[in-house]
Amino acid sequence: MTALERLQAELGTIVSVDPAELSAARADKSGWVAAGLPLAVVRAGTVEHVQATLRIASEWRVPVVTRGAGTGLAGGACGTDGSIVLSVAGMNRILEIRPEDELAVVEPGVINQQLNDALLEYGLWFAPDPASKAISTVGGNIATNAGGLLCAKYGVTREAVLGLTVVLADGSLLRTGRRTVKGVTGYDLTALLTGSEGTLGVIVEAVVRARAITAGETVTIGAVFADVAGAAAASAQVTAARIRPAVMELIDPVALALIAAHLGPAASAGLPLGRGAFLLLQTDGPAARAEAEQAVAVLRAAGGEARVSTDAASAERLLAVRRAAHPALAAHGQVLIEDVCVPRSRMKEMFDRIAEISARTGVPIPTIAHAGDGNLHPNFVIPVGRLRGDDDQVVPEPIWAAAGELFRAALDLGGTLTGEHGVGVLKRRWLAEELGDTSFDLQRRIKTVFDPLGILNPGTMFAS
Repeated sequence: MTALERLQAELGTIVSVDPAELSAARADKSGWVAAGLPLAVVRAGTVEHVQATLRIASEWRVPVVTRGAGTGLAGGACGTDGSIVLSVAGMNRILEIRPEDELAVVEPGVINQQLNDALLEYGLWFAPDPASKAISTVGGNIATNAGGLLCAKYGVTREAVLGLTVVLADGSLLRTGRRTVKGVTGYDLTALLTGSEGTLGVIVEAVVRARAITAGETVTIGAVFADVAGAAAASAQVTAARIRPAVMELIDPVALALIAAHLGPAASAGLPLGRGAFLLLQTDGPAARAEAEQAVAVLRAAGGEARVSTDAASAERLLAVRRAAHPALAAHGQVLIEDVCVPRSRMKEMFDRIAEISARTGVPIPTIAHAGDGNLHPNFVIPVGRLRGDDDQVVPEPIWAAAGELFRAALDLGGTLTGEHGVGVLKRRWLAEELGDTSFDLQRRIKTVFDPLGILNPGTMFAS
């Protein structure tokens, strides 16, 4: 009996070998496509399905790639040749909401927005807010420690995870964390598993923190600067003034010009497009208006032209500029969305380095940033083709060379290779440069403790 026959015998119709489904499981939203074809896709619906899959995979030493909605941007959930793709997208129940404890218990396939819709009835919300929240899953967010627009004020996914239930490589069940506000017993395995990108275990349940919905109004500010360096410096000055906007997004002139062309004259009429760099802020809560006034004073003193919106319609038009960034770039080809993070005080230097790399290499690098937390998204637009695992040259070598320089520039400035997308496959070649030999070796040994046969998402984070 083969591994596939054993899966089919034990799990029946939830095991798919449909060629179209196998092919679709090879890619994520990064555009990277894994080499070869997976052995099967297991559409798990219960914890027992996950345990059985991992027991069989361990017995036959078959790689397992865990997959949710497939919205990742680092190639970390792409079904590799001969692997079992373990889809937990069907494990999508909200198991419990306890408003008195401000927490919820969910399965990994729950969509972010669906969780927030359910929490709304209780005056609560789940703070992590990736741009893909309408389609991305809570389990995927936890696996990558996802971020979003609101992180500077409300924290990344790790800060919203209280406990996890995880199936280990041999099929055994591990429960970590707690339901209490405090808890320091033992090592913090919950934090270790959050952001582990499917390399240590398969998340099958999560206890997550819910917040009270922020009271008060929301005020939106759109500011235009002559150049992106000025906008970056101004955003750092906002932070230094101890103002904490819920949203602070920056768009450089290259990306802004593409957005203007994408929206067209009718949709962009009256918007701050076509000149300089754009900085978008939102303040919320009871002090929103006072904080907005403080922020406007800082922005204008830094040379920006700022406009304030308190009504929903005009605020929505300003937010639409930021939301249009990816569609505008995607209209010109396959977008490699990169993700580095630097100390907020050094964002201007990072933008300067990006401009220098772009000018010297001749590679356009339109960039947007979550300026509130120093997280930049330099983008590379590839006119034709896709990123393929069997041929990295589908991404032209000049782009990889420019990206490598960009990553090292972030490290030089005290930053990191990835603020929210994860290492996945696309950044593993640079991982050791950031971690250093001691940490890199220790992390590989930690993986071996959780996954002694090396079957969990091999090739993600570590080359082998």
